Amino acid sequence: MIKNIIKIIFISLFVCFPGDSNAETRFITLASTTSTENSGLFDKILPIFEKKKGIEVRVVAVGTGQALRIAQNGDADVLLVHHKPSELDFVAKGFGVKRFDVMYNDFIIVGPKNDPAKINKIKKVTDVFSRIAASNSNFVSRGDNSGTHKREQLLWQSVPIDPTKNTGEWYQEVGAGMGASLNIASAKASYTLSDRGTWLSFRNKADLTVLFEGDKNLLNPYGIILVNPNKFGHIKAKDGQIFINWLVSKEGQKAIDNYRIDGKQLFFSNAN
Repeated sequence: MIKNIIKIIFISLFVCFPGDSNAETRFITLASTTSTENSGLFDKILPIFEKKKGIEVRVVAVGTGQALRIAQNGDADVLLVHHKPSELDFVAKGFGVKRFDVMYNDFIIVGPKNDPAKINKIKKVTDVFSRIAASNSNFVSRGDNSGTHKREQLLWQSVPIDPTKNTGEWYQEVGAGMGASLNIASAKASYTLSDRGTWLSFRNKADLTVLFEGDKNLLNPYGIILVNPNKFGHIKAKDGQIFINWLVSKEGQKAIDNYRIDGKQLFFSNAN
């Protein structure tokens, strides 16, 4: 009788106060870019890591500028973005431990197939931007302080042209991720700067096509950094470093290289 009463009390306590399965979940938070998410890369490679190491990677996919702010606030364990000057500054200011090369792809300029600015025969990317501006051809800018937006701004500065003087006319800042920006460019028959990975995975191309590529100024490297546990005591430094070590290992680099869409490789490993 006493045994039964104890058993009933135990079962009642278990039902009323069930264990929190999330409390036992081993995970890290990764602040990264929309390009790594929109391209489908994480859907391909993270399950490989999670299965092998038993550590879930929870991705916060935003523009590079916002990802840096998240990490600077200590709200992520690891940072993976694509604007090397900002990444090196992040480490120099003590927010990150060390930057590692991970992979690269490149930027491309896409636009309507009728190519109103006639850029498809131009040899230099700065001349492409000059021609777009001179012809008042529609251009969609992410306008979100992302790595892609930072590169676009740098290219305009090298012309030099300040397209923001024409915001609302031929130049449109949309404040959105790469996928959304491509959708707007597609709907409005506009030029835009895109990373190749997102473009290859983008299915709503409509009348858009690649009109310029291959310039050395369009190389797009990605780096990964552990957020500094000496600055933020709650950082999961051990598990974060396990993820970084795997990503730059032969297995992680092979997983990156093996990711393809329609037979085309989206990212190229470059960890040394």
